[in-house]
Amino acid sequence: MTVAYQTRFGSLKHFEKGHVEPIDDDVRHYAFSNCFEIASISRPYEKVVFGQNQIYVLETLRAEGTSPWYTSAHDEFALVMDGEVEVHLVQLDAAQTVADTEKNGAVLVQGEPKGRKMGWMKLSRGHQGLLPKNAAYQFRVAGDPGVIVLQTCKGDLSVEKWADICQTH
Repeated sequence: MTVAYQTRFGSLKHFEKGHVEPIDDDVRHYAFSNCFEIASISRPYEKVVFGQNQIYVLETLRAEGTSPWYTSAHDEFALVMDGEVEVHLVQLDAAQTVADTEKNGAVLVQGEPKGRKMGWMKLSRGHQGLLPKNAAYQFRVAGDPGVIVLQTCKGDLSVEKWADICQTH
C-alpha cells in the first residue's frame, strides 16, 4: 500500500489556519500558531512572538512598506517566508549601539543610523539573512506584503498575543 503526500507551501494570501491534531491527547497540552495567519492580522513590522524557548523567541513580522531602523546587542536572523524583502545594514557608530551588552531583543535606532553602510540583501521565500549585533537594519518591501520570521531574544518590542494566535480547543 502506497501513501501519497502532498506538500503545500503557505503564503500571506493562501494559508490554512494552524491547528494541532492530537492522536490520543488533549489539544490544551500544546500550542500551535501559523506565521501567515499572524501576519495577516498584524500591523506592519509588529514583532509578534509565536514560539518561545526561555529567552529565545520566534517572531512573525508582516513585511509591508519600509520598517523603522532596528538594532540589538546580539545577532538576529531573518527568514523570509513569503514575498521579497530588502534588508539594509549599517555598522553603527558607538554612540548608537545598545549600551547594555546584555539587553535582549531589538530596539529602535534613535534618528537616522550613523556609521558605515554595510550593504543590503534581497531575500525571498526560504532565504535567511544574518542581522549582526550593533548593526542597524531596515526592511523594505516594494510590492505586495510578505512575511518574515525573526529568530531573536524576547525584548521590549516583542508582542505576545497568545490568546489571539493559538488554538485553544
